[in-house]
Amino acid sequence: MSSRLNPYLNFDGNAREAMQFYASVFGGDLSMSTFGDMGTDGPDRNRIMHAQLQTKDGYTIMGADVPSTMAYQPMAGSSVSLSGGEAESTALRGYWDKLAAGGTTTMPLAKQSWGDEFGMCTDKFGVPWMIDIGPTAG
Repeated sequence: MSSRLNPYLNFDGNAREAMQFYASVFGGDLSMSTFGDMGTDGPDRNRIMHAQLQTKDGYTIMGADVPSTMAYQPMAGSSVSLSGGEAESTALRGYWDKLAAGGTTTMPLAKQSWGDEFGMCTDKFGVPWMIDIGPTAG
């Protein structure tokens, strides 16, 4: 078995909605477990303890709600990056359109000085994304 590096995203009570949104963007199989499923009773029982989206393209996105006993810290200082060449450009542009909708575009997806198409946005759940399309992508 080879190791993998996957984003694990934290949310403040809206992990179910966010992970369902990512499933609508990327497709794939989404599994979710609540704190209640793991035996927790109380205010966090309906919060997501662990969610995992496995896509047909081999992406794995995981996420969870922060328990109410912990302070939620929004994602800062990093982004989730997707890159590919011309063969993947249609899919990547589609992901961009869906991720940027309802969020904030920091840099529109456009041709850059280094030759690639590149854009940055923060989706409606506060997760920053970077998309890079071109022969030097990756």
